[in-house]
Amino acid sequence: MLLEAQARKSRSIAVLQAEAVPYIDHLPAIETETESHRRTAKEVALRAMALCFVAVKGEGLDQSIIDYLVTQYAIADSFTPKERHFIRDPFPTQQDRIQFCWRYESYWVLLWALNFIKVLRRPDHLCDVPRSVSILRDLGRDGCLASARLRPQADILDAADLIYRYDWAVVEARIKGQVAPAGLDAGVVLERHYALNWLIGYRDQAWYDISTDT
Repeated sequence: MLLEAQARKSRSIAVLQAEAVPYIDHLPAIETETESHRRTAKEVALRAMALCFVAVKGEGLDQSIIDYLVTQYAIADSFTPKERHFIRDPFPTQQDRIQFCWRYESYWVLLWALNFIKVLRRPDHLCDVPRSVSILRDLGRDGCLASARLRPQADILDAADLIYRYDWAVVEARIKGQVAPAGLDAGVVLERHYALNWLIGYRDQAWYDISTDT
């Protein structure tokens, strides 16, 4: 098990070295396949739908359309308490809108985990929002649930380990008053770290309580 974790860490460090992203050797390895928690495809698909809806509302979609879609996709029970409050609020604050707009990035990670996105490219730019929304729109609820195929846990853990180290570099730069290194987008890194930690069951935390320790 130790060999698995160390090998994963070594692969991540090789990527960081190739991209000239700072890292520290003593940042620990993350969980192994045995130690991590594997989500079901249905669980991830429902979470992805919820994230898509709060993100499109954050972007400014009309409340009547949001209400219709929530009913059509039968997704009301999949929101966290904070998401539910936001999705029902006809006049959310601008700060809340911005915060939930960022959930597109977490949603993108879940689309990748479900094999709707082939490659999770480095976190140096925003995701393809129109494409992400069209995937759910074209599939519908039933199609999304039927087509969802969760990637091997090893692939998800590889992504989780790498984003953990990207996030360390971003946080370290912020502490020093510097911009994120190697063109990384700090907001994208954080959202991906959040989603990937949820995917691997980091500390058995619920979605609304995920920590992104570095």
